[in-house]
Amino acid sequence: MAYKRCMDPYTIFADIIAGRAPASIVYQDPDALAFMDIRPMTPGHLLVAPKVPARSLAELDPEIGGKLFRVGQRLAAALRDSEVNCDGVNFFLADGVTAGQEVFHVHLHVIPRTPGDGFGLRGRPRTPPRADLDYLAGSIRGALERSASN
Repeated sequence: MAYKRCMDPYTIFADIIAGRAPASIVYQDPDALAFMDIRPMTPGHLLVAPKVPARSLAELDPEIGGKLFRVGQRLAAALRDSEVNCDGVNFFLADGVTAGQEVFHVHLHVIPRTPGDGFGLRGRPRTPPRADLDYLAGSIRGALERSASN
């Protein structure tokens, strides 16, 4: 696969997956491992990582990517039923430095939410003209069509 050529196979997640580094594991199956984040945004913050190395979403098999979200969905339900007893859950996946990725092994954050927990997305939504939205939609559709024909 392409990721073997462009990825340094070492990350702390590689060591956790291999059992060489400690982790508070919540779930695992042949494709994915879920464990407690050691720098949680809120109590119960989990990470779901594929067992195969992939630095970015582009390098991750789409089937495994889908599996990460299915595992995340199960974990969200478990968080609500556990002592975490959250009211909501945010999923967050940073893909690339600019997006906030710090560990270059794809991973999904499953962040339990309670009122007043101090965590939240910060930003300033804009309302662009419909013509701008239509233009970008066409550009993205074109990229999808080009990737489908490759």
